[in-house]
Amino acid sequence: MGRFIYSMNVSLDLRIEQVPGDNGAGEWLRIDEELHREANAQTRALALMVHGRVFYETMEEHWPRTHEDASLPDYMHEYGEIWTAKPKVLVSRTRHSAGHNTRIIGGDDAIEQLAAVRAGTDGSISVGGATLATQLLRAGLLDELLLWTHPAVLGFGRPLFDDYDMPIDLDLIEQRSFKQGVTMHRYAIRDAGEAIPC
Repeated sequence: MGRFIYSMNVSLDLRIEQVPGDNGAGEWLRIDEELHREANAQTRALALMVHGRVFYETMEEHWPRTHEDASLPDYMHEYGEIWTAKPKVLVSRTRHSAGHNTRIIGGDDAIEQLAAVRAGTDGSISVGGATLATQLLRAGLLDELLLWTHPAVLGFGRPLFDDYDMPIDLDLIEQRSFKQGVTMHRYAIRDAGEAIPC
């Protein structure tokens, strides 16, 4: 059985966007070569990626075309190649087609379909998108958090989870520091697999 891992860049106050629609491109982020290469390695090791529609469309807009931009460094070209080739599931009620090795899950039973994907996958499955991650958390299907914490307090903006006000017990299973002051923390979610009443 696979493990759903919600991986996200966050501020110290667990915000993922400062301005609506900045799509992870905020000036508060400190992403250098060292951090990007680690993200490349983490992504390469995944069995599968699962994205919500907004997150997917942000990635789809940029990463498949990085090879066309000679001004970008090699590690960004590399991530573009990894993202484009990696098997992906797009969770969407409105999209009916997608390229880049992507299949679509939609409808009222999307979370049940994702539970079947998790059961039938051997390895780590990244989760992209706060709404999707929150739904998986509520269903007891989210197994881990992989947080790239940047040294900034935003004070406002979109939080790590949408409309979730229950305590989450975590166990730290890995941590690492990077030169730019970013820390990577990987946590196991205790009691994953037990659905939380909505």
